[in-house]
Amino acid sequence: MKAPLTRFTYVIVFFVAVSYAFFAFPRGMHAWQDKQRQVQEMEKRNANLAKEVERQKEHINRLNNNPAEQELEIRKRLKLLHPDEKLYIMGDHPAEPRP
Repeated sequence: MKAPLTRFTYVIVFFVAVSYAFFAFPRGMHAWQDKQRQVQEMEKRNANLAKEVERQKEHINRLNNNPAEQELEIRKRLKLLHPDEKLYIMGDHPAEPRP
């Protein structure tokens, strides 16, 4: 009867000591909360990046399957024209209006 009571007391003392160390020392609870916050931020960032990757994959698939859209993208990015076309540039449009 004495041995189980002693074992139970040692377990309780051990958990109290571990709890005290976890909450009392500066690397304890505050560090754990900071790590949790960082994990949440990283998970949000990963979710946003995964959405961006999916959007880019869909765009690539559209370009592979649609020659008209592919041509529009080439014209927009590389500013290429067909041999019989002319491009007139009238002036720069400022990105932001000046006050």
